[in-house]
Amino acid sequence: MIKAIYFDLGGVIVRTEDKTPRTHLACEFGLTYDEIDKIVFGGGLSGTAARSSIGALTEEAHWVSITRRLGLPLNERPRIQEQFFAGDKIDWKIIAFLREMRNTHKVGLISNAWDGLRPWIRKEKFDDAFDVLVISAEVGIAKPMPGIYHHALDALGVRPEEAVFVDDFSENIEACRKLGMKGVLFRSAEQALADLKNILNA
Repeated sequence: MIKAIYFDLGGVIVRTEDKTPRTHLACEFGLTYDEIDKIVFGGGLSGTAARSSIGALTEEAHWVSITRRLGLPLNERPRIQEQFFAGDKIDWKIIAFLREMRNTHKVGLISNAWDGLRPWIRKEKFDDAFDVLVISAEVGIAKPMPGIYHHALDALGVRPEEAVFVDDFSENIEACRKLGMKGVLFRSAEQALADLKNILNA
């Protein structure tokens, strides 16, 4: 019996629905959308994005690095960050679903994210949709490493077979399934919620 439901954030609850602001930002520097995306999120395991995701570097320091890489003065950092994320939207239907599910299940977040995520969630006023927020920068380990899933399970006091996780990366779903959790690969909100309800009703 499923007792706990975990969701990823980026690409699931928060998605880039409008690529125009990020595309315009990329064009400003003679880059493509994918290239500016890689500057912010890529860089490999030794890049500032990856280091920020496990708390080895602050989000602020990561954005300072990006601003310098783009050849801009540091007072441009807030504009760059705001425009990069301007097309991202919170899926309030998923949030409403999670709030409702808290009446019958434990609900958690498992996110590979920088140290600014928790205050941002509080600012956007949807921290009440979760019993626990497991953020990679805070726990020092990122998906798909098993440790972050163990941390999330322990935080809600459930066994792997009592939990289901929704994420948009197949490697993260494979990792949770190896531990005995159920997994739902997110392709759309409608599909993911339907798949999740099938698991809950099984």
